[in-house]
Amino acid sequence: MTTDAPISCGHAAPRIVAAGDRTLLVEFADRIDAETNARVLALSQALRGSLRKVRGLQSVVPAYRSLAVGFDPLLIGHDAVGELIGRSLQASACAPAPAPRRWEVPVCYGGAHGMDLQALADQHGLDPARVIARHTAPVYRVYMVGFLPGFAYLGGLDPALHTPRRAMPRAHTPAGSINIGGQQTAIASVPGPSGWHLIGRTPWRSFDLRHADPFLFEAGDEIVFTPIDEDEFERLAALQDDPARRPQPLPGAGP
Repeated sequence: MTTDAPISCGHAAPRIVAAGDRTLLVEFADRIDAETNARVLALSQALRGSLRKVRGLQSVVPAYRSLAVGFDPLLIGHDAVGELIGRSLQASACAPAPAPRRWEVPVCYGGAHGMDLQALADQHGLDPARVIARHTAPVYRVYMVGFLPGFAYLGGLDPALHTPRRAMPRAHTPAGSINIGGQQTAIASVPGPSGWHLIGRTPWRSFDLRHADPFLFEAGDEIVFTPIDEDEFERLAALQDDPARRPQPLPGAGP
């Protein structure tokens, strides 16, 4: 099953593709950019309101340029889900995007927290201080959350820091790792394997099961990194032991 949804608000029609017997994939474009990702998130928001209302609709999972809609085929069919997607596309296509939340994320760069910083700097003919300056300059966009629970993939990395993945992945990297891989940087949420370059670490817990919503970041958020030293890292890490001290977005940001 492959169909084109109606064109609306001047955008090209996304494709709706069957991905097995219980998922429809809505593909918006063949490129990755903020405009395409915003359309993905607008449809995601429109469909989330149907999760509790439509029997058989199970999940809505946004990615960079596409959205997966999961359902129980014994309760609702492909055609009905496709029609729901079409209506939601029409409703969301021209809706104004909400103001994004912005987070100022503290990062301790280099040393034990960023063991690849020096090697990455050498690879680009920079000193570590210049890498840190370039890494903290942009306002990043969270394009998607995935791979591991709460793992935030960020777009907006300075091209001067684009770096191929490590030749030998690590079996373990700590929660809070700040990594560079290819054209992206990311915030690791839990311990796990990684082939990316570890340049720093944040003391924040971006996945915390003590909260009703365990995910700190969500797609569409904006991230600004700010460098901290080891003493400040330890101080902020200790605060994370208190669930009431969970980090918050900057005042005046989105919902």
